[in-house]
Amino acid sequence: MMQTKAENIVWHAAKVTRQQRTEIFGTAPCVVWLTGLSGCGKSTIAVKLEQQLLAHGHPAYVLDGDNLRHGLNRDLSFSAADRSENIRRVGEVAKLLSDAGFIAIVSLISPYKKDRGTARQLLGPEEFIEVFVDAPLEICRQRDPKGLYKKADAAIAAGKPMMMTGVDAPYEPPEAPELHLATDRQSVEQCVQQILDYLWQHRRLLPPKKDQ
Repeated sequence: MMQTKAENIVWHAAKVTRQQRTEIFGTAPCVVWLTGLSGCGKSTIAVKLEQQLLAHGHPAYVLDGDNLRHGLNRDLSFSAADRSENIRRVGEVAKLLSDAGFIAIVSLISPYKKDRGTARQLLGPEEFIEVFVDAPLEICRQRDPKGLYKKADAAIAAGKPMMMTGVDAPYEPPEAPELHLATDRQSVEQCVQQILDYLWQHRRLLPPKKDQ
């Protein structure tokens, strides 16, 4: 059933500006969007990056795809349409966190270029940092931390495909990501440092103010 779009709603502008939040937190808010196959290392990198940012006083929060499907997106399946809606919702939440002055770290397979493009458009080219967490499919299969590849193979053998990205559903790798991490050759620490270096170089992290 088609739902009627809400009417008679008005956007209420905040009294605290983004510039004020940047000066208070020492962080120019942005969204670090980690995309890649299951088992490539997205969640591990996201958690370590969050820890490093918080340790240095920069507000950060991880939006993990699995966690969000326990609550906000629990009504969505893994069909192409629902995957797109999943991305849209996560993008909106990431935007709210960014507006609040945080570095939002999104860890999401997000397999389709179009959907990631929609998120980039929503957040703006300067605030959307696409990070391709890349590992060959065979490496992801070997890691298989959640046992999903085994489940997918068994489902296919039983004639009941489960629409798993990289197995019986497509993954469209980014063509021009801001960062490309090769987790079959780089350690977690090296990957996190590469992201931190990018944030410093592009002034998303600001040095502490000197005492007047």
